[in-house]
Amino acid sequence: MAPPTLPHSSLIPSPPPNSVKELTDAASLRSVPLQYATRNPDNTIGIEPIIQEEIPTLDFSLLTEGTPEQRSQVVHHLGKACEEWGFFMVVNHGIPERLREAMLVSMKEFFDQTEEEKGECAGKHVMDPIREISKEYAKCTRAMGMELLRGIWESLGLEENDMTNALDLHSCFQVLVGNIYPPCPQPELATGLPAHSDHGLLTILIQNGVNGLQVKHGGNWVRVEPLPNSFLVNTGDHMEVVSNGRYKSVLHRAEVNGQSTRISIATVVAPSLDAIVEPASQLVSDEHPMMFGGMRYGEFLERQQANRLKEKSVLDLLRLHAE
Repeated sequence: MAPPTLPHSSLIPSPPPNSVKELTDAASLRSVPLQYATRNPDNTIGIEPIIQEEIPTLDFSLLTEGTPEQRSQVVHHLGKACEEWGFFMVVNHGIPERLREAMLVSMKEFFDQTEEEKGECAGKHVMDPIREISKEYAKCTRAMGMELLRGIWESLGLEENDMTNALDLHSCFQVLVGNIYPPCPQPELATGLPAHSDHGLLTILIQNGVNGLQVKHGGNWVRVEPLPNSFLVNTGDHMEVVSNGRYKSVLHRAEVNGQSTRISIATVVAPSLDAIVEPASQLVSDEHPMMFGGMRYGEFLERQQANRLKEKSVLDLLRLHAE
């Protein structure tokens, strides 16, 4: 007896999804496709512990409106957070909560569009659906970033004008990135984003109330649970370069869960694309030799975007001395 023939349609593989969102929206999804599996739950060798620890918190109002003594104390704490963590929370920042919520809602509405609708925004039109609200948000986060940088330069003993000119911060490059992490049917097998550091000087982040961010601190992964209406800030690769290794960029990653969609919006505050970023000369001495070579920020960004996201792989290309 001849074997039964299969319907012609079953011989044609299904086209791959255009995005993880499209994949998870499929009602038939019950397991993680092989190409998205990054972990073996049966292999516990090398798994690093995840701990709870108090994250440094900065009262932004004391940095901008406090007495000289209060500002001095906040600058000290800011420098300590950058040196010991590379990560901190900002509270009392003055950015309206309605603006934060509007950004998150707008980002969700964008992600909820069909792939065809998103395709209409590809290229130069990608910001059109959220252009007005994102302009206001970018203006506010840029102002916050500049004020934080003033405090950081002060904590390092650097002159603000010198750093503004060296990095061409009057024309600073600002990147807005929205990420969506849909519910995953097998979160133990998948990772939202692998461990990596960010380009630029600072990254300012908000999320929709669903946790998932983890930062590397003291050899352990720390689960981040931000305070309501706070911003999360981490130092980037170019802060590590400028500070000659004193304020290191922090490794962080994003986890997924099986219940809720997480949305995050990251704003990168960076030098201008044409600025040559190198260690500040005031931080280089016989005792503290130059740790990094200089590179145009735009070239660094191109190299990072062309490579797979992996820890500090591009920053390591500039490193002159092993840590």
